Amino acid sequence: MRLLGLDPGLQRTGWGVIDLEGSRLRHVANGVIVSSSRLQIGERLVQLHRGLLEVLTEFAPDEAAVEQTFVNKNPESTLKLGLARGVVLLAPALGGLSVTEYAPNRVKKSVVGAGHADKKQVQLMVSKLLPGAHLENADAADALAVAICHAHFTKAYIKGKVPGVKTPRNLAGTGMHRAIAAALAREPAR
Repeated sequence: MRLLGLDPGLQRTGWGVIDLEGSRLRHVANGVIVSSSRLQIGERLVQLHRGLLEVLTEFAPDEAAVEQTFVNKNPESTLKLGLARGVVLLAPALGGLSVTEYAPNRVKKSVVGAGHADKKQVQLMVSKLLPGAHLENADAADALAVAICHAHFTKAYIKGKVPGVKTPRNLAGTGMHRAIAAALAREPAR
């Protein structure tokens, strides 16, 4: 399963693509979509949308995950970030992808083990979890962390281990459900 993680921002939106193969994670690519502050807000959003479409087209992810944003003290900055976030949520959804959001603390806790980890700790753990990955910058590392977080929750969801969440009814008792269970049973314990 190919997962796209996104760290939204109007100036820089980080993206990271990983493959989830059984219980293994494999780095595919990462980068940043930059919009020029010299342009009008509408043109910047178009730049962001085009960049996302390029990533979606080139890497063809199966699902997307987006880091939730926090409210800034500056209302104008918060509004602009919200507009960028809307584009980041919309682009993969228009492509038919399931889009899941994660709070920053949940991402950090699933990758580092502590919800209040700093950016350097996140980058270090991302590089350890995805050996050989060249991290474009902190935004790309954050996006990969979002993808890793989604991979953890996707695996737990399939196994029925997310508290309060059950395997979808449309899969229960079907051949697909049995195939997933059989594949997971064959996975070596790590």
